[in-house]
Amino acid sequence: MASNHALALDWAWSTTPATTAALVAGGAYSVAAVGAATALPASYALLVGGVGAAAQAGADLYQRRPACHTAARCAAWLATGGWTAVTLAGHTALTWNATGWWAAGTAAGMTLARGLVRAEQTARSERASRRLQKWANNQAKEWHERLARLFRLTEHEVEGVKPWTADVGYTVRVRMPSDTPELPADAVRKLAVDLRLPKGGGIQIVDGEMYGEIHIRVTAKDVLAETIDYPDDLTATSIYQRIELGLLTDAEPADFPLADVCALEIGQTGSGKSNLINVTNAQLLRTVDAVVWHLDVTGAGISLPWLRSWAIDGTSDVPLIDWTADTVEEAHIMLDVAIAGINTRKAAYQDLMHEVDDDKIPVSPDVPAIILVVDEIAELPYEILAKLDTVVDTGRAARLRTFISGLRATQDVITAAMKKQSRARIGLRVSDPEELHHLFPTGGTRLDPKAAAHKGSGFLSAPDEDDVDSEPGPFKCYRIKPKRINVIAPQLADRRPAVDAVTLDTEPGRYYASRWGRILPRLYKNKTLSPTTHPYTEMETLWPPLDAATGLPATSAKPDKATKTDTHAGRGEGTPARTTRFGSEALAALLETPRTATSTKEAGGDADESDVIRAEFGRVVQQAGVPADRPHPVPQLLTDAHNAVVAAGGRMHTADLAVVLDMERLMLGTELGKLLREVGIERPGKGTVRAGKDGEPKPGYQAETLAAAIRAYTTHNGQ
Repeated sequence: MASNHALALDWAWSTTPATTAALVAGGAYSVAAVGAATALPASYALLVGGVGAAAQAGADLYQRRPACHTAARCAAWLATGGWTAVTLAGHTALTWNATGWWAAGTAAGMTLARGLVRAEQTARSERASRRLQKWANNQAKEWHERLARLFRLTEHEVEGVKPWTADVGYTVRVRMPSDTPELPADAVRKLAVDLRLPKGGGIQIVDGEMYGEIHIRVTAKDVLAETIDYPDDLTATSIYQRIELGLLTDAEPADFPLADVCALEIGQTGSGKSNLINVTNAQLLRTVDAVVWHLDVTGAGISLPWLRSWAIDGTSDVPLIDWTADTVEEAHIMLDVAIAGINTRKAAYQDLMHEVDDDKIPVSPDVPAIILVVDEIAELPYEILAKLDTVVDTGRAARLRTFISGLRATQDVITAAMKKQSRARIGLRVSDPEELHHLFPTGGTRLDPKAAAHKGSGFLSAPDEDDVDSEPGPFKCYRIKPKRINVIAPQLADRRPAVDAVTLDTEPGRYYASRWGRILPRLYKNKTLSPTTHPYTEMETLWPPLDAATGLPATSAKPDKATKTDTHAGRGEGTPARTTRFGSEALAALLETPRTATSTKEAGGDADESDVIRAEFGRVVQQAGVPADRPHPVPQLLTDAHNAVVAAGGRMHTADLAVVLDMERLMLGTELGKLLREVGIERPGKGTVRAGKDGEPKPGYQAETLAAAIRAYTTHNGQ
């Protein structure tokens, strides 16, 4: 099991003025009592009191405290020294008379110290307020003249100037004239030039709280250029609290809610997207009422840093990430469990919702929310995206929400459901401004990618505290590194809740318990797993049977022993699961009718053998039933390419496919492109796929795309 963490000594000592006075008085009494027994000269006490008074006078003079306050503090030192000297001379420290005077002096000193500090704090606040008011008045006057000079305004009024946190800028509130409710389009540039803002500074003009009012936000310091380390604060939070990603340009928190809404993040390679996901993970794992699931079929990169303390180091007793889908097969299982759980939760927790008078389940450590973090959505096949859309559309009341991340903000990457239901949107650095406009339809046309050009910076739009969607604004994400993750992971593991039994009381839910038995051998092939993983792997590992026609996991039906044996033949204990890509939804539809005919024949019917389509894990092996005098509806090149891509694992670069088919690469791309266009099939992600040993993104093909084309040709030719 995980090692226990020893308590660390805390040498920090915070005292109030009253406790400081009490400590000094206690020290004087101790000196008087011990000194009387050891014949300590009384002059020593007078010397200490005099030195203390002199030091106090010097400190007060340096801090510019009022003279009367200085005199009171020096008198307290002299009184303490005098009482100690008299007590030492008379050897009367332990008498009631001396103790009574000591107690009275101590009480007076504590009261005096508290009163002096409060008076000084009030005086400092008043001085700071006067300085701030004087600065604001001067700024308001300058801005009134500046607006009149640059834009020829005459009836405008500068109603206030408010500085920001950390002295990085300020906001000017302006009431515009009725005939000029807005500033011209070039106002931002003119104001920035007139103010001579440094590089990294900027101007942002937003609408105020009422019509005719504008707020001019002036950034005098570039917060986005600095690296902001992830905060040390790891106190427990709730999913009802906002998820803080970093800082806005005014040094205020850049945060968004995730209990009721979904989130969508977009950023090109090298923009800091993975770091932002790790920051999101850290903030989610601080909660005590949310379970985190990951879906990343490109190697579970978003999970590995958070699993290390449990799977390798053994410093965490439980996995911080409750479930990781690292393959398409595991993703199907996870999403089937999620969808079934949504339906079960809505019915099972009706009494709980009635008790709190809400149409959404109240979350707690016993009934936690489930947050599904998804990375690289462009790499997911159609069936997975369809199930994700179901979760996004139906999971709000059941408290199952998503944080989805992708490389591009284009229609071929983001589905309509993801975009419409994700009110929290994050756009990191992108190549084309049009992608920001697609991600942020409201206010996106005014976004300039140069305003968030630094790595780890971007734009954030999310519902505010009043559930009103905010305009997208620049922000800088915190920086969290792997070693920092490994340090905080054991501290966060202690507060991880477990998925409630109601969510898992479904047919797909039976595959949840043995999830790590399927996943860990794939993730850590050549590494020795920590003993902390044994409670999760020392059980029978369940593998869902694969549908004979589609190759997809059949999690909603009871496993058939024969099917299960055939499907997973040769899979021994600890052997990684099959990661072959599945056939697409289109291919499943193509095979549906013939499969029914086959079932009829097995039941004793007279189905015609020529109607049977035989398939193996999404690959068309043999198709009969085409008359000899009629050409096959599917072009041979398309069939050969589909079979080759399926055999290679579901994805294949064009160059590698050309070698297998013994064709020239450019000719293969041209011919396959014509075949796909003829039936209106487009390749996701502009034709780029991750394949091969290194997973490098290059032009290529997915088995799902070619399967959709096969179905289209068959349907087009009346088959």
